[in-house]
Amino acid sequence: MWQQLRVILKDRSLRKRILFVLGVLVLFRLGAVIPIPGVDPVQLRQFFAGNQLFGLLNIFTGGALDNLSIVMLGVGPYITASIIMQLLTMIIPALKEMYQEEGEAGRQRFNQYSRLLTVPLAFMQGFGLLLLLERQGILTHLTLSGRLMNILVVVAGSVALMWVGELISEFGIGNGVSLLIFAGIVAGIPSALRQTAFAFDASQLPILLAFLVAALLIIAGVVIITEGERPIPVSYAKRVRGMRMYGGASTYLPLRVNQAGVIPIIFALSILLFPQMIVSVLSNVNLPFISTLSSALLAFLGSPWIYGIFYFVLVFAFTYFYTAVTFDPDAISGNLQKSGAFVPGVRPGRPTAQFLSRITGRITLVGALFLGVVAVLPLVMQSATGLSTLAIGGTGLLIVVSVVLETVKQLESQIVMREYE
Repeated sequence: MWQQLRVILKDRSLRKRILFVLGVLVLFRLGAVIPIPGVDPVQLRQFFAGNQLFGLLNIFTGGALDNLSIVMLGVGPYITASIIMQLLTMIIPALKEMYQEEGEAGRQRFNQYSRLLTVPLAFMQGFGLLLLLERQGILTHLTLSGRLMNILVVVAGSVALMWVGELISEFGIGNGVSLLIFAGIVAGIPSALRQTAFAFDASQLPILLAFLVAALLIIAGVVIITEGERPIPVSYAKRVRGMRMYGGASTYLPLRVNQAGVIPIIFALSILLFPQMIVSVLSNVNLPFISTLSSALLAFLGSPWIYGIFYFVLVFAFTYFYTAVTFDPDAISGNLQKSGAFVPGVRPGRPTAQFLSRITGRITLVGALFLGVVAVLPLVMQSATGLSTLAIGGTGLLIVVSVVLETVKQLESQIVMREYE
């Protein structure tokens, strides 16, 4: 560790990359504390205190939504655009060919389409979110020009964060978009610790100790599942060309237990958030029947148990769905057959595809259960401890662990490359 730190401090290029990332994250946090005009802070705190879904949405904005800052949308529209483009590869063969078969140039064009789609999505999300918050009394005394200005500001902030995230990926260390979300989550830790300290008394010491032990076990479990993979042995047939023999090597195909990452949680969040936004708007309608029905549905959706059950089921289902979208056993089987490779004990072609599909289904079951449990874990911890600040797990923990592991791997690869030089 000390040797790696010494390499980082001595290497000027690596040091510049790390300082660039830190500088950009500081600018992002400064933008996250600048609110848009017309915000009622008292109403805003009450709204977020009683709304689980917007608390989750605040995670994906990097902590910029809880004070309605100029970057309140975060990188959410860009993430949504990327997901939509990946789903379109199932429908449009040209997009699938561009993303999977045209190499780096095709992926750059594919990413450019995702960037262009981000702008209209940011307009839609910004308009809907600001309208909902205005109906809740959080945004007050706004004229038509003020509303339009707020929409333009939050859209510009989202596009700027998308650009900044790609700058981090190109000139820094790690994935830029993930690091922005990571910075927002970590920035909220001191506030949570301060609230816990004010609400804590000596009689709750056993609860705190049990929480610390559970936190360590949960973090260890997240690391194990995130890094876990099922290796599929692959052998290459021997080929004779002239007087030489080629092939005959053996390797393995790694199938990750959690291939979907945090994408199923984003899907589930979107599905749960959309009905609540619609019902919240309808609850202010002057018609008594619609208003009463909307209020009843809002109370039903706001129940922690109902929310937790729906959240778990949707995360579980979307894990299988997204894994099926991104993992194509037929394509992998075809590539193995073209390169003269095979899975020992399995015939090439269709049997190999069926074998990979069966193995993927089994390990996806573990990954889906894992994501579902992690998603609802904060609710369980809060119910067990009685303190809202003592909550370990959830989307935030999964993102933090994934980003830390990915960034450390990239940093180690940079160090190894420089040691070889």
